[in-house]
Amino acid sequence: MPAARRHANAIEILHEDGELIAVNKPAGVLSVPGRAGEPGLIQVLRDARVVHRDDVLRMVHRLDRDASGVIVLACTLEAQRHLVEQFRTRRVEKVYVALVRGFVPSDGVIDMPIAVDRNRMTARVGGPGAKPAVTRYRVVQRVAGHTLLECHPVTGRMHQIRLHLAGIGHPLAVDPVYAGGEALWLSRHKPDYRPNRSGSERPLIARLSLHALSLTVEHPTGSGRITMEAPMPKDLRAALRQLARL
Repeated sequence: MPAARRHANAIEILHEDGELIAVNKPAGVLSVPGRAGEPGLIQVLRDARVVHRDDVLRMVHRLDRDASGVIVLACTLEAQRHLVEQFRTRRVEKVYVALVRGFVPSDGVIDMPIAVDRNRMTARVGGPGAKPAVTRYRVVQRVAGHTLLECHPVTGRMHQIRLHLAGIGHPLAVDPVYAGGEALWLSRHKPDYRPNRSGSERPLIARLSLHALSLTVEHPTGSGRITMEAPMPKDLRAALRQLARL
């Protein structure tokens, strides 16, 4: 796979060829345009000159706005159809890392159906219209009051990892919608914490503590499977490092 290239605006192209392009989406960028006119990922890439303005790119899947990590775009209609079908038939291997509240005792599997409310753009476990949803997870690291998990969603329901982890009592460390709070603060975990001279405190991380680490698909040309990886971002690494010191 070609080496990732980084642009001045910190958006990385993880892989590119004539059929697809994989990007390390920063937290805060919408996958698709918002209802209030906010640009989606493709427009952001064009505006930042990461891709040419006349390049035709097509969405294949989405990541939550405040999550980061690998997202793949198709360069042709045939590639889009091929990739979308892989997602539909669960032939895509997705790996996420999630920093969650509490100490998760062991690896496990979460099997909880999920129902989506498209009007509110939220989801819930169970209830009318719920569809099967399965997530496998592995404990990677335990730090002060938290656990870093590697998550493998078998299905691809909206907010699946966030809901499933909250459903077993370990919501994301930061998730304002599903009980994880709006930020992670060192002062709440360090007994002898001392504020700086201004008395203010910067959060360890102030966005979803969820990152799409890798994505493996069958290349649309039939040349075999390809894995695209996005290294753990700086803010999540820093939060882990600070918590591990306690």
